[in-house]
This record gives sequence, C-alpha cells and structure tokens, in this order.
Amino acid sequence: MHPEDGDTIGISANSKLAGQTVIPFLAEHIPDQYAHSSKLPANPNPSTKYCYRHHPDLKCRRQADEPSMNQLQHELTDLSQSDQQAITHVWTLFSAAPAKHRKLMLQGILTSCCFPQLSYLSSSVRELIRIDFLSAFPPEISFRILCYLDTTSLCKATQVSQKWRSLADDNVVWHKMCEQHIDRKCTKCGWGLPSLERKRLRASKRQLQLRATGRGLNEWSPDITPAADTSPPQRTHTSVTDFANTTPASDLHQHNDGQTELGHLASDDSYFQLRTRPWKDVYKDRFKVGINWKHGRYTPKLFKGHSNGVMCLQFDDNILATGSYDTTIKIWDVKTCEEIRTLSGHESGVRCLQFDESKLISGSMDRSLKVWNWRTGECLSTYTGHSSGVIGLHFDSALLASGSADKTIKIWNFEDKSTLILRGHGDWVNAVKLDTASRTVVSASDDFTAKLWDLETKQCIRTFEGHVGQVQQVLFMPAEFDFEDSGSDEHDGTSSTASQRSQSTSGQEVVDAPSNDCFGAGFSNTQRPQPPRYILTSALDSMIRMWDTSNGKCLKTYFGHLEGVWALAADTLRMVSGAEDRMVKVWDHRNGYERTFTGHSGPVTCIGLSDCKLCTGSEDCEVRMYSF
Repeated sequence: MHPEDGDTIGISANSKLAGQTVIPFLAEHIPDQYAHSSKLPANPNPSTKYCYRHHPDLKCRRQADEPSMNQLQHELTDLSQSDQQAITHVWTLFSAAPAKHRKLMLQGILTSCCFPQLSYLSSSVRELIRIDFLSAFPPEISFRILCYLDTTSLCKATQVSQKWRSLADDNVVWHKMCEQHIDRKCTKCGWGLPSLERKRLRASKRQLQLRATGRGLNEWSPDITPAADTSPPQRTHTSVTDFANTTPASDLHQHNDGQTELGHLASDDSYFQLRTRPWKDVYKDRFKVGINWKHGRYTPKLFKGHSNGVMCLQFDDNILATGSYDTTIKIWDVKTCEEIRTLSGHESGVRCLQFDESKLISGSMDRSLKVWNWRTGECLSTYTGHSSGVIGLHFDSALLASGSADKTIKIWNFEDKSTLILRGHGDWVNAVKLDTASRTVVSASDDFTAKLWDLETKQCIRTFEGHVGQVQQVLFMPAEFDFEDSGSDEHDGTSSTASQRSQSTSGQEVVDAPSNDCFGAGFSNTQRPQPPRYILTSALDSMIRMWDTSNGKCLKTYFGHLEGVWALAADTLRMVSGAEDRMVKVWDHRNGYERTFTGHSGPVTCIGLSDCKLCTGSEDCEVRMYSF
C-alpha cells in the first residue's frame, strides 16, 4: 500500500470478503434481488426516495447513456481483475444505497478529491443536470409553456429534438399565435399580422382549447369557447368592405324544375369533408404579408381607362370599381387589369360608390344616387332627394346614408322606403359612415368639423372640433381596435386626454369602458350597443386625427403630409392616407409614420385597403394597386 492511500477506505478484491461486506448491504436496500442470498431479513420499508428527474413510479436508478457506458467499459477492461472487482463493488454499493447514504458517500468522495478531479466533476455535472422538461411534462403543460414563446423562439425550439419539433409545430401552439397576432397588435411584442377568415378561427377554437387542456373533444366546459357561435357577424368599418366570394346563380347547373343538380356531389363523401391546413402554415402566409408591408415589398398594377380624375374606388379579391369625373363607373378585373364593363348614366362626375356581391350604389354631382347591377351593367333604380351634388355615401344592410353639398345627410331605408334628413353642418358634407348595430352615423364636413348622429333621436350626439381645414374623410375604427398611447394632443387646442384611465393590478394602464349616458338620451337606461369607440378624420389642414367618440376628445394627431389629405383608409393594423401632395403614406397606429409611396402625377383622391392590397386613385386618371 502506498503512503498516499493510507487514509482511503480499502475494498478487498477477495470474493469472500466482498460477500461478507457488500451482499448484506445490497440485501438491505434491494431486498427483491439480494435478500435470498443473505441471512439478514429483508427490510419491508427501505429508505428509498423518489427522484424528481424520473417518473414517480420509478426509484432513483438512473442509467447512464450508451456512449458513456461504452467508454466506461473500455477503460474498466484495461484494469486488472482485482481492480475491476473492487471498482464494480463501489459502483454497486452506491447504486443500491438510498438517497441519504448516497449523499454521505458523495460528501466523503468530494473531501478527498484534488482540484483536477473537482474540475472534471464540474464540467461533467453541468451536462448531466440538464432536463428535457417538455418531454417530462404532460402535453397540455408543454403547450402552455410554448404559447409564451415568440415566433423566432418557436422555430428554434423545433430544432432541439424530434419531441420538441412535434410539440412546437402542434396546431394548439400556432392557433394561439394566430389568435394573438392576426388582425390585431400583440400586447407583448407590438407585432400584428393581416386578418384571416374569422369563421374558421372560431370554428376550430373550441377543439384546440379542449386538446390544449387535456380534455376530450366531447366534453364541455363553461370556461372554454362554446361549441356554437351564436353572436351576430361583425362588420369591419373600413373604407373598403371585404365581401365573401359567392358563386353566381348562372354558374350552377339547374334542371328545368329549378332544382340545383347536386346528386353527383352527394355520392362523393370526400367533397363534403372540411379541408384545412396547419395553423403554422396560416401564420407563415400572414407573416410573409406582414413583412412585405413592413419593408415595402409589393407587386404594382396600373389601371388606365378614365378620361378624367378618379374620385372613388372599391375593390375585393376579384374586381375593382372606380368612379370618375368623366361621369362613368368602370369595373375592372383585378388579376388581368382589364376593363370588364362601363356603367354609364350619370350626367356629372361620380364622387362616391360602394358595392357588394349583388349591387353597386353610386352618388354623383348631378344630385342623384343610382343602384346598379354591376354584373350586367343595368341601372336598377335612381334616387333623387338632395338639392345639390352627392359627395359621400355608405350603406350597410337595409340602410343607406348620403352626404351632399346641400349641407345635409339623408338616411334611406330600403325596407320601409322611409327617409330621414339630418341637419346641422354649415357646409358641404364630404363623407358619411353608418354603424347599424348602434344606429349611429358619423359625418365630415367643410365646416371644419365631424359629427356623430343618433338615428333614433335624430340628434347630433357629439361634434368633433380641432381641424383648421375642411374635413374630407371620416371613418369608424373596427371594434377590435384598441388605441394605445400614453399621451394625447395638448399643443393644438384640442383636449388633453381621451378617456378616464385606471391602473390594473399588474401595473398596466387600462382604459375604462364609457357608460351609455355619455352618448345621450337615446342610449340611457337601455341595452343598446354603443357606437364604435374611435374614429379617424382627415382634412385639408394636412393633418389626420384620432378621436374618442365617448367624450369628443382628440387622442392623437398624425403629421407628415405637405398638403391637404383627401383620402383615408384604416384597419386594426395600419392607416393609409392620400393627399394633395401626390403622396400616399402608411401609418402605424402606435408609432406613427411608416412608409411613403409615390407615383401619381396628381393629387391622390381615393384609397382602398385590404389585408394584402392597397389601391389608390388620382386626378391623373390612373388607379394604382400595390399587392403585398
């Protein structure tokens, strides 16, 4: 024995001595395997502690990975027979020992280790104590953790292992990501993506939430989205309304008795199966569009055909409708940029139009409103009632609102054929927007003001004052829009605050919902829906303003145009404006100016906006479309 080994505990390589010292110890702590070979009674309650690294039904018998065991085996084979037996006994004793004894053994070993051995332990333990927690947790907990990650972190998580990839790519996680970012600004990262079909988002939400919480698909919980969504569909109040693609009746093959021929479809069950794709792909497509908006990457299209300035437009996925001072309305194919047909009948310039899947309504300086079948070009009816040119219109359901140079707003009801006139502006009424849910209308006028009207009481609820130029456009912001800005305008004479604010328990600022009383007698003591909370206005003072309808105060003013702003469009993610300075500007509601588009040789008079397209019309007789 060497001198330096005097203080160590020696283990005899003699098998008889090993049997006298090791086997009783093993029999005490592993009775199922060694009690039969020892005369000692088995301990019915061994001092064994479960390890948090393993399943609770397994004792702490952690096995080394295969490469480590192969390396140990090779190094052990190089030793003598007696050394192999001694080392094996030490390992066996430690493996059989309960947690308390293991800790005591380790403490004794550590006290006898020199610095190089401690350094080796430090580097080895650093790798061993890493835990694959996502694999250890139940799937519903892993999904909950992954839902807190951003897009970049989720993509990196898929590269860790196959298990992580299956969890990070799951529909539960990416549905939550879509719900958090699409058609809204994320409260955590401030990033938002273009909208998608809300019907699909609602339809799949219950199934995914049940799966995320570990429930069966047939179970019901009041805390989870109901199986059926009975709420009425919400309309988005932007300058361009997105209409569902419908199949014309002429495209369906019909029998002589008028019944649609669907027999050949009924025999094929696969036709009726819901065709879906992973939510990660949905998010990826929307993400690409969002990045293109951010960096200004687009495909341009040019529509030429009018002989005078283009004053109004609207588009959907398939067609574009434009109205001009040349007295005509043109219908264009969005994909080919070719003119489909021209609607002629007005005697003066067309200042406003709007269409849906079945009709188009136009307003002209000839003081008339016309209803068209835009698919055939037929004029269905003409409405006269204004004493001067019709400059703005907006219809929703059975109501039509029109604003005129005669300083009045007229409400037309297509169901009972009644009309209503609202008076109060002191100059031309340039734009009107309806909100049928609250039965209110907002208007913009050359008298430098915008007004909010109650159609039930026929009274003006609120006047928005602050512009120092003729107000050209006004629009309601979507119900999903949430204004976020710590300050409001004080320098220009408008109100300094938008609403009453309070502090939440988390320390974040929360905007209190206004009461019905602030909207006048027509809303007091009723369950009537409130008007949209926010509106946008643009004027020839080159400014754009955000207003709070509950108190009439200006929340934010957007500066950037050099001349008067004629056109305005917005959604929950961005705002687009066109002005006399021939420029089109894209704005972020939170941060302000984002990007400028040029190309028109005349003032920009009208704008259309969708989630992935932007369309502008100008007095240069051209219409430009930017596809992102």
